[in-house]
Amino acid sequence: MASSGGGATFLVVNGVRFTGDVPPVATFLRSSPGAYTTTRTHGGASLVLFWDRHLRRLAHSARILARSHPGLFLLPLGSAAGGGGDATALIDSIENLVHESLLVGLRLALRDRDRAGSDDELAITALVRGRHETDCLDVLLHLGFCSAAVRRRRSPFSGRWPREGAGGGQVHRLGAGMEKMRPPSATELLLTNDGDRILEGSVTNFFVVRRKVINDLTDLPPSDSESSCTFVVQTAPISDGVLPGVIRQLVFEICSSLGILVEESAPSWSDRELWQEAFITSSLRLVQHVETIQAPTSFKEFHLKTWNELSWVAAVSGNQGQSFESISCAAPACVLSEVI
Repeated sequence: MASSGGGATFLVVNGVRFTGDVPPVATFLRSSPGAYTTTRTHGGASLVLFWDRHLRRLAHSARILARSHPGLFLLPLGSAAGGGGDATALIDSIENLVHESLLVGLRLALRDRDRAGSDDELAITALVRGRHETDCLDVLLHLGFCSAAVRRRRSPFSGRWPREGAGGGQVHRLGAGMEKMRPPSATELLLTNDGDRILEGSVTNFFVVRRKVINDLTDLPPSDSESSCTFVVQTAPISDGVLPGVIRQLVFEICSSLGILVEESAPSWSDRELWQEAFITSSLRLVQHVETIQAPTSFKEFHLKTWNELSWVAAVSGNQGQSFESISCAAPACVLSEVI
C-alpha cells in the first residue's frame, strides 16, 4: 500500500488552510481547549463515517461545555454564552461551519494523496471553541492519513475529568501523565474510579459481554447449546462521566434491533469470571475485540509508580459468543488504570 506524502497533516481554521507547522493530533488536542469529535473516511475516502452523527454530537458537546465550562470557550461576559444567556444561535451555526471547513480540508488532503499515489484513508478531528473577546466560534479541522485498516497502536493519552458527556480537549492535558503506567504491550488504558468498576478507555468506550445473573444464580452456558445461554452487553452509563461515543450509540442500536440485552452499569473487574467477551469502540477503531486485560494487584500509591514497579494480574477475553464474532477483530491488550 502506498503511503501518503510523508504522513502529511493539514489544519483548517475557520475555512482557511493553516500555513504553519501542523502538530500531530495528540498535540493539537492537548493545546486546544474546546469540544471535539473524531472520525475517519472509508472506501478510499469516498465517504466520511457517520458524519451527520458526529456533527450533532459536536454541537451537543459544545452546548454542554458552553454552559458548564464557559472558560473552555473563552467567551466574553457580554456574549450570549459567556453571559449565561441563550447561546442557541451561536451553537446552531456549528454544523454548517464545520461542514464548510471539511470540504476545504478534504480538497487539500485528497489532492496531496493523489499526488503521492496513495490509497490511505483520512482521520478527521473537528474542534470548536470560543474566540477570545468576540461573539464568534473558532472551528478547527485537523486531517491526517491512516492506513485503510486501522493500525494497532497505543492510545496517545489517558485520564478523565468531569466531562458531563462532552468531548473536550481539557481531558488530554489532565491525563497525559498517566501514560507512564502503560506497559509496553498495552495499546489502551482502561479507567476506573475505585479500582473495580471499569468506566471507559482513554480514547475508547469499553464493553463486556457477560453471562446474565438471575436471583444470584449465573446462567451458565449448557454443554449442548451455548446459544441458549443468556448474555448481556454491559458498559458504563453516561452518568458516570463517560463520553457518549458515536460507535457506542450504534452498538446500542444494533443490540436493540437484534434483541440483545444491554445493561448500562460499569463492568466490575471482580466479576470478570462472568465475562465472555470484551471489546472497545471508537470512531477510528470502530469495534475491536480485547484479547487481554491487565490490572495492578494493588492501587496503593499507584499514581506514584511506573508500570514496571507494579505487580499485575491478567484476564483473557474469550471470543465464545457466536453472536459477537462478526464484530470482533484482532485487538490490543488493555491495562486497567485508576483515575486519581
